[in-house]
Amino acid sequence: MKIREFAVERWMNDHEESCRHNLAETCVRSLTTGELLALSGRREEVLAELDATPLTYGPIPGSPRLRGLVAGLYSAQGPDNVLVTHGAIGANALVHATLVEPGDHVVAVVPTYQQHYSIPDSIGARIDRLILREEHGWLPDLDALDRLVTPDTKLIALNNPNNPTGALIGETGLARIAEIAGRAGAWVLCDEVYRGVDQHGDGFTASIADLYERGISTGSMSKPYSLAGLRLGWIVGPDRLLADAATHRDYTTISVGRVDDLLACVALESKDAILARAHRMTRTNLAVLDAWVAGRDDISYVKPASGTTALLRYRAPIGSYEFCTRLLDETGVLFTPGAAFGVEHTVRIGFADDTRTLRTGLRLTGRFLDHLGRAAAM
Repeated sequence: MKIREFAVERWMNDHEESCRHNLAETCVRSLTTGELLALSGRREEVLAELDATPLTYGPIPGSPRLRGLVAGLYSAQGPDNVLVTHGAIGANALVHATLVEPGDHVVAVVPTYQQHYSIPDSIGARIDRLILREEHGWLPDLDALDRLVTPDTKLIALNNPNNPTGALIGETGLARIAEIAGRAGAWVLCDEVYRGVDQHGDGFTASIADLYERGISTGSMSKPYSLAGLRLGWIVGPDRLLADAATHRDYTTISVGRVDDLLACVALESKDAILARAHRMTRTNLAVLDAWVAGRDDISYVKPASGTTALLRYRAPIGSYEFCTRLLDETGVLFTPGAAFGVEHTVRIGFADDTRTLRTGLRLTGRFLDHLGRAAAM
């Protein structure tokens, strides 16, 4: 099997450990183990659980405790509708491997995480892309989606909230997507890894898994829950799909680690405190970013409605890889090139790390942009 280089992951692998000001980070600022235990309010009890945990294989689909907690993030799901995976990246890969065969028709909503078009392409599927447009607020044209979906469409793949733009499809839009898919008998894979940090309310938008009988939600402990180091995610969907996905997983990861499973349980049992922290950070920091964008005439964007990322459009006459490379070399600030998502003359910013890092990075980026502007005027 041949597959394209994963542009975003390659960029992050090459630069995120060496930059000084990481504005490419997409997780809400990561928790330490000590911070997680403190937020749980039962440090000694959890440490006793860890002390007694045998480091052997646990329940292969995930512990009943964890699967029940994940199911509780949805309105119409039970533990049997949950399969625990090695991160959301493992969940997405399993869904594509389970459903997509050579010659199948897949509609991918782009820009998105590259898995959702490169994996089915590598399998030999026929890919149609529904391109999100800035002038439409980065939201999908559902009439255009309706035209792309045919009676032989196998899968529609999207992510909501969207990465990299932070656009959010509401329940009405998701219901329309379910209706379109239903007429073709197609599955809908919705990568919901950023679900839980909407800018308003309790942070949660409806899930496709709760709205459509062939709806599949993937998620993880990485983004709103600040625990990417656990490498723990899930697939939520019909039990017959999960049984097939589990067969594929038996050939790769088998199960997640028991310590990861336990700490994910602790986090989800403390989700109110963890998500309150995430909401403070994402809402405070987006206000900082919004004020910075408003103060510049060489940057524009569609303000995110959810998630931890935004796509900034800049006016400098250079490509985004050159922009990001020069910015990193000259200031130590790391963004992700928009070209990695197929949207040139943009950069993706992650705004959910600590506020001080964000302010420093934006200030240095402003100086860099000013320098570019002066050089272009000469």
